[in-house]
Amino acid sequence: MGNSNSQPKILILGTLSGGYAGADSTGQSHLEYPANTYILPMRSPVMFPPEFYLRAFEHGMDGIIVMYSGTDSPYKVEAEGTARLINQAYALMKTRGLDIRRLRLAAICTVCVKPFLKEVNQMNELLKGIGLAQDEMRLHAGKEPSHG
Repeated sequence: MGNSNSQPKILILGTLSGGYAGADSTGQSHLEYPANTYILPMRSPVMFPPEFYLRAFEHGMDGIIVMYSGTDSPYKVEAEGTARLINQAYALMKTRGLDIRRLRLAAICTVCVKPFLKEVNQMNELLKGIGLAQDEMRLHAGKEPSHG
């Protein structure tokens, strides 16, 4: 997968009550964000076990932003439970040599257009600097990154 011409892929897990609605507001405002961004609507990020994030990196995602309502979530366990799961995912990422900045947790409201764009653009710039996740995992495993 990895080569120097590859565009890093960003997965956004957006809650219906937060990040996904923020993405929709951004689109309705006719504002652009990087085309290498994939948005998956969900009810709550607490549904995703830590291993999900590692598998996403193994299957070609280079950055993941979990956009949710934060402490304003309608689901009481969401804020604490999600933070706990993300911390567990960070530990797994470290075992594979992945930079933990590849995974971010962001509170985004339904009309948070500027914060949505800021998060996506910051992740895109970070990934341009640190490269592809699969290359990072190959280096950690003692293998050369692929170039084609």
